[in-house]
Amino acid sequence: MGHLDHATFGWLTPVLSYVMACIGAALGLRCTVRALGSTGRSRRNWLLTAASALGTGIWTMHFVAMLGFGVSGTDIRYDVPLTILSLLVAVVVVSAGVFAVGYSRDRNRALLVGGLTTGLGVASMHYLGMAAVRLHGAVHYDPMLVGLSVLIAVVAATAALWAALNIRSPVAVTVASLVMGAAVSSMHYTGMFAVSVHVTPSGSPLPGATAMQFIFPLAVGLGSYLFLTSAFVALSPTAGEREASASAQRPVTGAAR
Repeated sequence: MGHLDHATFGWLTPVLSYVMACIGAALGLRCTVRALGSTGRSRRNWLLTAASALGTGIWTMHFVAMLGFGVSGTDIRYDVPLTILSLLVAVVVVSAGVFAVGYSRDRNRALLVGGLTTGLGVASMHYLGMAAVRLHGAVHYDPMLVGLSVLIAVVAATAALWAALNIRSPVAVTVASLVMGAAVSSMHYTGMFAVSVHVTPSGSPLPGATAMQFIFPLAVGLGSYLFLTSAFVALSPTAGEREASASAQRPVTGAAR
């Protein structure tokens, strides 16, 4: 049985992964709030931005945490196509949940369906990412902990969509983002604690790419996307600000002659 280390770099990867989850959650919530206050193409664009932010934030959280994952007695590689597929799954299923909430007239039903769909999608992303791991040995899972991790994912996704519908103020969004980041991180590490590895020593090369060759550059790229998009959203005027600006620029009628 190989010894599993979930933090080979100490607290760096758990803390950084939590930060990425919080940024993705905050950006997704802010964009969804903007979407619900918009109509037409503007609403669609804000929802797309929200979905991409939440999806990439969750994926980046997972694989930044995986940078600290190690197993004694074996190297670790990652299957590139499966890893990319896990990213696509994260974005697509989050998009489904966000759009369900953004366009449905029955918000309660959309919340339940969207939360379940998104939660299962997030769990699928996690376990697809784990399926991409290549090592000398066999990976096993504790079914109870796997089930708990899926439940946490569904609850976290439902809470995220509820927050998008009900939270408006920046302070409330910040608090909700911190809670959501903790929930997503809890889901990840619950799933990781379900893992056990039976190592089979071998001198043969492993297929796939190392974390530093593939995961790290991709995580840095997606993290940069989140930071740049956050700056864009922060500088973009809200609907209320645009309306106030337009009102200020209208010529005053009925002025004294």
